[in-house]
Amino acid sequence: MNTKNITNFIFELGQLKRQRRSGFWYAGVKNPETVAEHVFRAAQIGYILAVMEKANPEKVVTILAIHDNGEARIGDQNKVAARYYNNGEAEKKAFNDQLMTLGKEIGEKWNKYFNEYEHRTTKEGIIAKDADWLENAFQAKEYYDEGYKSAMVWINNVEKALETKAAKAIIEEMKKTDFTEWWQGLKKITYKKLK
Repeated sequence: MNTKNITNFIFELGQLKRQRRSGFWYAGVKNPETVAEHVFRAAQIGYILAVMEKANPEKVVTILAIHDNGEARIGDQNKVAARYYNNGEAEKKAFNDQLMTLGKEIGEKWNKYFNEYEHRTTKEGIIAKDADWLENAFQAKEYYDEGYKSAMVWINNVEKALETKAAKAIIEEMKKTDFTEWWQGLKKITYKKLK
């Protein structure tokens, strides 16, 4: 393996920390999350879904860790922009070019995983896609709860697309839960009342 190519690839991944997810701009969100932030939570959702669905969680996490790598080169293209060109082809081409720099062993495995995700040909590919979509729904719910009412479109679209029983159960619970509810009851009062 060429360490120079690997080093440059790792620096390239840093672009995902700066690349904003552009779809939520249409909902009025001024500073949407980054691609890297999306990938981080999607990977953890994927692990949970894989356990719930009795699949290989490590494989699902790997699929999700790499599924948006091509966006480091082409940016995050939303569904409105996708009406005008084939985003999937562009992202796959960028991803394949990235893989060429990583050597055959990594390239072949990651290409296989990417295809399982894109075409949902394996249980893990289906779960990874559900986790990706479910993360979008969670992000949309946060924005919705903050007052961006048109973010509900993302939740409705994701709900129609989900395939796994686990993801469907989670989105149902998510819709009934305020995004700040998680910390209720965790706050510990640290002051002592004066006598």
